[in-house]
Amino acid sequence: MSDVDQMRLPPGWTLTPVGDLLKFKNGLNKGRAFFGYGTPIVNYMDVFRHAGLRRTDVHGLVDVTNAEKQAFSARKGDILFTRTSETPEEVGISTVLLEDIEDAVFSGFVLRGRPVSDRLTSEFAQYCFDSRFVRGQIVSSATYTTRALTNGRILSNVKLPLPVDPDEQQAIAAALSDADGVVAGLERVIAKKRLIKQGAMQDLLTARRRLPGFSGEWEVKRLGSLGVCLRGVSYDGSADLFETETPDSIMLLRANNVQNGEIVYFDVQHVRKERVKPVQCLKRGDVLVCMANGSRALVGKAGVFWDGDGSTYTFGAFMGCFRPAAGAAADGYVPFLFQSDEYRNQLNVILSGSAINNLAPSQILGFSFKMPMDHSEQRAITAVLSDLDAEIQTLESRLAKARAVKEGMMQNLLTGRVRLV
Repeated sequence: MSDVDQMRLPPGWTLTPVGDLLKFKNGLNKGRAFFGYGTPIVNYMDVFRHAGLRRTDVHGLVDVTNAEKQAFSARKGDILFTRTSETPEEVGISTVLLEDIEDAVFSGFVLRGRPVSDRLTSEFAQYCFDSRFVRGQIVSSATYTTRALTNGRILSNVKLPLPVDPDEQQAIAAALSDADGVVAGLERVIAKKRLIKQGAMQDLLTARRRLPGFSGEWEVKRLGSLGVCLRGVSYDGSADLFETETPDSIMLLRANNVQNGEIVYFDVQHVRKERVKPVQCLKRGDVLVCMANGSRALVGKAGVFWDGDGSTYTFGAFMGCFRPAAGAAADGYVPFLFQSDEYRNQLNVILSGSAINNLAPSQILGFSFKMPMDHSEQRAITAVLSDLDAEIQTLESRLAKARAVKEGMMQNLLTGRVRLV
């Protein structure tokens, strides 16, 4: 007997095959020329981004016949699933249509699950397919050739822990909706704080606004006069990388470790020590820069390395590191320049004049910025912006805890370990 079948449920719950609740249909495939006008169509990303889908979330249009509208209709109460993606972890993601969308259809990268009974409430359906227990079944049963795939037959065999009483389903959904509200509220506050910080940077880093007590001259400085730009470690991906730390490895940061102007320390690779020059070991205050990427929008994104977790870190071949020179500017001032509009403007000029998404260290060193000559003004500006960063980091810590609380609630409430009614 499988672990799924051995799952213990409380009285009043059943382990129900999804096929007893939903009837599946593959989505509509049309040529590119048919898109951009006509009937609303629910696409892969609409499903991927929303647990519950409303009219305002659907922006795609497609030209379809009346017969296609009927065959591929998407209406209130339908549960839509991602059918195919690059990885198994991204197939079988679901959303519930919370409102009727007039004449809407759904695309070929999507599966429609249409309820065949009222045993599963729409509110509960927004959450139940996202529990670890259910997602584990979906991911493990997906097929993979060049892409990961699922289908109606596979999803029909997934076992769903289900309270028989619709009132219990509603109570669970309401509790998880409240947790979602806390998460969404913190996300909005963080977004607002980021905008405030961005505005403060544009004012303070351009002398548009001066802090009280300062009136000295500013001058234009090239980054080349403020530090050096180093290239990352070259390595053989098959021979020099390790998934876990070894006595012969150093932790390696790549483009995915730079997010929102910060360094994040998950999904870190480990590279053979002998590949790393001493100068390529990161120091506090180094600015990591994405020097090359398949997406032009990601080229030039930067984040500051502060202390990490005390371990030694280096950076990959498609990355660069700007290392401020001691005494050239106030400590911590230069890294903020890499988050400014002026940095992005100069970056866009370089990239727009190139056929490849690639930066050279010499180009980074050629960037210029207007700066206060007085280091005390630099320190004062740095302090203001650092305080805003600290506020954002505190909020992000609260957000991480709120997400963890919601995750714990899901695992308890969606398996009946904790009862609300």
